[in-house]
Amino acid sequence: MTISRRLQVRDYTIAQLLDEHTALTTDQLTALLFAHRTTCRHRLHTLRTLGFIDRFVRHRPGGRYPVCWVAGPLSARYVALARGEAPPSARALRDRQDRTYASPYLDHLLGINDFFVSLLVQARRHPGPDLIRWWSERTTTSAFDRRIHPDGHGIWRDGTTETGFFLELDRGTESLTRLVDKLAAYRRLRADGGPGYPVLFALPNQAREQHLHAKLADQLLAGLLVATCVTQPGVSPAGPVWWLAGNGPRRRSLAELATDDGPAGPLNPGPAMPDHHPLALMTGVPLLP
Repeated sequence: MTISRRLQVRDYTIAQLLDEHTALTTDQLTALLFAHRTTCRHRLHTLRTLGFIDRFVRHRPGGRYPVCWVAGPLSARYVALARGEAPPSARALRDRQDRTYASPYLDHLLGINDFFVSLLVQARRHPGPDLIRWWSERTTTSAFDRRIHPDGHGIWRDGTTETGFFLELDRGTESLTRLVDKLAAYRRLRADGGPGYPVLFALPNQAREQHLHAKLADQLLAGLLVATCVTQPGVSPAGPVWWLAGNGPRRRSLAELATDDGPAGPLNPGPAMPDHHPLALMTGVPLLP
């Protein structure tokens, strides 16, 4: 392909991220892969001009969404061929883009991606700890035999400690009973041979967090680790923000929730492999301006 001479490793990383996580904002991509927002905007514009990626801005009463970047014809083709799959047709790709644009869950999706991006930013600013796996709901559901449907799954490494976790991002739109009911699927997965990863609820405010813990106090968690935090701009979920259900009010860091991956099996993909890292292609590549 003639265009390949104009592409960088970072561009292929963008293609993989958009395929896995559906939509990322300019700010999210800047935080992950660029030193300056202006440089990011210029590069994304170039990639869009080439037909590699695409974007949309969805307006709403009283405000507007940030620019959301999605897979374009050439990035979707690259990712599919790299996996040995048939590339999507132009119509299938357009339908995928339109569904993302029209989705009533777009705010939720961007919030999920914000959570994981903040962990990668923490790793970028403080060498050592790292998010070595970040899977979308789609990939996680498939990897665990469709037994669970979390908003995402990650593995956080801090020194020799690794914390695998399932994320449930709460925006206050569901009842607390519904949140607690989700735990049954995780208990069954664990009982049937799945890993003992904690279930993390990221909540919109402290009042809702306290009410959830009151409900959890009446539950038989059966060895399942459940922890909560309140999402706050500029506060990393890697830090001491996690309140462990049934274990007193002391907040713990993500590394303090460490669990054993357990042996790989039909209900357990096992520990993270090098190619699971969300920025695997960038290994050894210096951050460009």
